[in-house]
Amino acid sequence: MDPADALERLALARVARFASITPEGIPHVVAVTFVVIGLNVVHMIDEKPKTTQHLQRLLNVEATPTASLLADHYEEDWTSLWWVRVDGEVTVEKDSENWWEARARLEGKYRQYLNSPPSGPAIFLSIDRLTSWEGG
Repeated sequence: MDPADALERLALARVARFASITPEGIPHVVAVTFVVIGLNVVHMIDEKPKTTQHLQRLLNVEATPTASLLADHYEEDWTSLWWVRVDGEVTVEKDSENWWEARARLEGKYRQYLNSPPSGPAIFLSIDRLTSWEGG
């Protein structure tokens, strides 16, 4: 799949898996809602119930500011399968112009955020490397 098609499929995907590395070197993966803004994939810490406010992914990217994000599509017809992966540098922002844009874009993509918009930090993953595959 060409890069433009991969970016389009990524932008339209509803959920992805964000992978970071713990300070001890152990992989850590969480499912996230996200938006593509320019050359970044952004997700925010939202109000869904969590066991702690000191989230592992924030600790991870503080220690090692690189990560990956994978979005995929599955069907029983394997010719329709695809996945897109982004690898890059991570920055975390709160209450910046970029943060407000990310929040507005997430509200536009996910109606659930209209009633309970995210208020935590935004995690910006730069699209330094884009890899994709499709079954057809």
